[in-house]
Amino acid sequence: MIQRRTNLTVADNSGALEMVVIHIYGASKKMKATLGDIVQCVVKRADPLGIVKDDELVTVAIVRIRKEYHRADGSYIRFDENAGVVIDNATDKNPRGTRVFGPIARELKEKGFDKIASLAEEVY
Repeated sequence: MIQRRTNLTVADNSGALEMVVIHIYGASKKMKATLGDIVQCVVKRADPLGIVKDDELVTVAIVRIRKEYHRADGSYIRFDENAGVVIDNATDKNPRGTRVFGPIARELKEKGFDKIASLAEEVY
């Protein structure tokens, strides 16, 4: 469950190190984001040699959440941290980085983030 002002760790090598959620797309109808949702973040800390710079507005796909997520088959999935991957825009859904670190949920592949799922180490 991700809401505004939630700190996210970065799960790719785009250069961002810390991000804060400032907007959830579709927030007129929902106030919380979950796995596979797209949010807008501001980069609080970034690597000086990375693609993304400090104080830049980026579009992010949520790949891991701490709150347990109920799947359709009756199982639950939960991760140790809230993490996201920086994407170029909401329509193409392509990551800006070239690597994705850590596991991601398979709900991302179901929601159309095929490139992120193929770059990930593990898909749960």
